[in-house]
Amino acid sequence: MSDAAQPTAAEVRAAAEAVKTALDRHLAAVERRSGEDDPAVYEAFNQLAAAAEAYDELLYDRYDEVTPFEIPGGEEMPPYTGPEEPNALSVLIRRDYAVSDQQRLLAQARRVEAADDDSSGEDVSGTVHGALGVLFGEFEPDEIASRHKEFGLEEGDSTLWVVAADEPAEPGEWLEAPFEQADAQRVICRFDVSAVFDDDADLGDEDDDEDVGVVRGVGDVDDIEDVEEVDLDEDEDEDQR
Repeated sequence: MSDAAQPTAAEVRAAAEAVKTALDRHLAAVERRSGEDDPAVYEAFNQLAAAAEAYDELLYDRYDEVTPFEIPGGEEMPPYTGPEEPNALSVLIRRDYAVSDQQRLLAQARRVEAADDDSSGEDVSGTVHGALGVLFGEFEPDEIASRHKEFGLEEGDSTLWVVAADEPAEPGEWLEAPFEQADAQRVICRFDVSAVFDDDADLGDEDDDEDVGVVRGVGDVDDIEDVEEVDLDEDEDEDQR
């Protein structure tokens, strides 16, 4: 970075003062909070996070130094503003995969096509794009998640949101943009699985090579533990069908 593009010492000092002000506001909001999900505390938290991030960036640009601040991502949810007794709900799921074994993926898709009496005769499974369409059209998402290694896939992060709705949606109402109306303030509970949570899990004597994820619940839901370990390791040789 050129000297002309660097922030001035005064700008860094101003950013530090902004952090101090945000700290005071956050503490004041915490001291006055009206409940566990007070929106004032949530707003003050976000302001403090933004001020700390801005200061950290300016400090690094000017002096090549960093701060010990670490703002958690994905842990804080906005206060719930949905109905106390929802008449309807939506379950939103995202699961990420990487294609780790292209040949295995194509081979599995060809097996499905070969067993399909209604096949059009086109070699749809000859490409990765086509093979993915064949497999996800044949198997339920939960089965693919449990057998992902068989299909040449590697699991990434996943999340599940249960979102309250005032009324059931009309048939076909949201199909063009299924995730557009997801409102974080109407999330009843949420569960995330990610390798980033590995440090939080008590793995005991588990093998270090074993894939372990942590499911986290966010929200006031009875009979759901906040943290639950989930064993994602699959036995590829076992016949699961």
